[in-house]
Amino acid sequence: MQTPSGHAIDATSASRLVVLASGGGSNLAALLAAHDDPAYGARVVGVVTDRPGAGALDLAHAAGVPSAVVAMKDFDDRAAWNEGVAQAVRVFRPDWVVLAGFMRVLAPQFVRRFEGRILNTHPALLPSFPGAHGVRDALAHGVRITGCTVHLVDDGVDTGPILAQAAVPVHDGDDEPTLHERIKSAERALLVETVGRIAREGLYVAGRHATIGG
Repeated sequence: MQTPSGHAIDATSASRLVVLASGGGSNLAALLAAHDDPAYGARVVGVVTDRPGAGALDLAHAAGVPSAVVAMKDFDDRAAWNEGVAQAVRVFRPDWVVLAGFMRVLAPQFVRRFEGRILNTHPALLPSFPGAHGVRDALAHGVRITGCTVHLVDDGVDTGPILAQAAVPVHDGDDEPTLHERIKSAERALLVETVGRIAREGLYVAGRHATIGG
């Protein structure tokens, strides 16, 4: 879908969201709370996790949202697991795939299958501090401002076009848990706002530049 000349994704009255999560699902909970408002423009229609005991499953069950577990141990290799995740996601016919605390790197084949429709959150101001330890790396570098990013997913690690960012100050005496908690609070709000705007207003992508609405 993404081409050098750019592409547009139109808004719909009810975009279908499939959320991938590995943990407790705080971002999922925020999306579920938002989707109860018809004016939000999107609904979570499926949840996929790689961990049978993930709290995200309990949230999905409580909200009446169907879910699937695609555990790595149930597959012969990573390629087969990636195909299993893709099949589980495809069942829900998503308009958007939202990675909300999903702690696995998806294969390029998965990304191509849902190209231009995968959103991810990252606890740093990309392109600074990509990867699994964005909060720790920001602290180690001594930055005074960090934050969170919502971006499209491409074949790299946290390298896709940036959709939205929010700044979070680093306080004297911060450690990784205290800073991460403040970032996660900003991240939930940013994700909900960004997904809703895309659903209502559409998204235009040209190279590395993404514009919501307009």
